[in-house]
Amino acid sequence: MDRTLEPEVMDNEEEAMEYDAMDFKEVNRDFALLVSEITPQNSLILDLGTGTARIPIIFSQMRPDCQIRAIDLAPSMLKIAQKNIDLARKNSQIKLELADSKKLNYEDNSFDVVMSNSLVHHIPNPFDLFQEIDRVVKPEGKVIIRDLLRPTSSQEVIDIVAQANLDYSPRQKQLFQDSLHASLTIEEVKTIIHKLQWQKVNIYQSSNRHWTLEKN
Repeated sequence: MDRTLEPEVMDNEEEAMEYDAMDFKEVNRDFALLVSEITPQNSLILDLGTGTARIPIIFSQMRPDCQIRAIDLAPSMLKIAQKNIDLARKNSQIKLELADSKKLNYEDNSFDVVMSNSLVHHIPNPFDLFQEIDRVVKPEGKVIIRDLLRPTSSQEVIDIVAQANLDYSPRQKQLFQDSLHASLTIEEVKTIIHKLQWQKVNIYQSSNRHWTLEKN
């Protein structure tokens, strides 16, 4: 199945609220735990495509020693993210910024860890994103990326959404389907990593609908 792009930025207040209401608690905690386990003490973390900041909040609770810069290109997402951070009382640890993950204003080699969950499928040319990650992470830094895995057919997309048995509204289910259509395959991710000449990288299927990349 060919990749079908979806809008890069979900900057619609209604859709941002729909997204924040979707139940990702289990997968968010799993991803935050993975990042926390490989993150050195007192690290500076960059979270790309933070959305409503659910993952940075969970991570900050696991690792109060770290500082997090969480960015997104959608003001509507960041508005909800700030409310979530205020509610969690994590303002001193998590700083939000409106920014394009493909064109960051940070200096080279700025971050100990770069993490991203469910951003890659929004990017028309994912190589641009990976190239910018390569620039801002320290030479000895770590990169953790997780995203949806593109199925082989439209029917498989329908099956995955149905089997997930999620309590989603019709709009939330459509967003999920669109994201699966826009996601990458593991081979496509490996091609990008080959171009970047990254070493010590593990790319694997981490669930029936996700791939994960770990660079140590």
